[in-house]
Amino acid sequence: MASPTTPHAISPPPESALAPDYAGANLTDAYAIILPQGTTRDIDSLAKAILAHPAPWVGVLMRIRDAVMGMLGIKTAKQIRAATSSQDRDRIDFFPVISRSPHELIVGEDDRHLDFRTSVLIRADEHDAAAVAIVTTVVRCHNRLGRLYLAAIRPFHIVIVKAYLRRAAMRGWPA
Repeated sequence: MASPTTPHAISPPPESALAPDYAGANLTDAYAIILPQGTTRDIDSLAKAILAHPAPWVGVLMRIRDAVMGMLGIKTAKQIRAATSSQDRDRIDFFPVISRSPHELIVGEDDRHLDFRTSVLIRADEHDAAAVAIVTTVVRCHNRLGRLYLAAIRPFHIVIVKAYLRRAAMRGWPA
């Protein structure tokens, strides 16, 4: 059994609202972490615990990404955050909320080079005793720039997703 603070790769969950997008995506991956008993099943609270508190080094990488990609006309985190605020849309950190259900919250953004969606899903056993949080990412590239960008960030993406999950576990899950 995996350690409660160790995220591990799993097959993308078939029960996710993103499942229809898996086929033909340029990137589809999923990472899970065990939720201790007593952790809330409120999807908004869990999604915020995972996505709203990135490690400082993730912020540094995002500033580098924004500086480079902003010169190419790609939306920066600051621009996404501002657009979401001006449209009075929900967001977690800079991630616009696309949809939510009782067990899944999806964030994402569309841009000229690619579209991405990230799901935070709670999977519990039939008695709601054992549960895991699953973060699934689906990316569809539109052009060569999108494919080059994805190739460059893919190794960082894996480390960042695991860091988000590990950091949430270390900070303590909401009750």
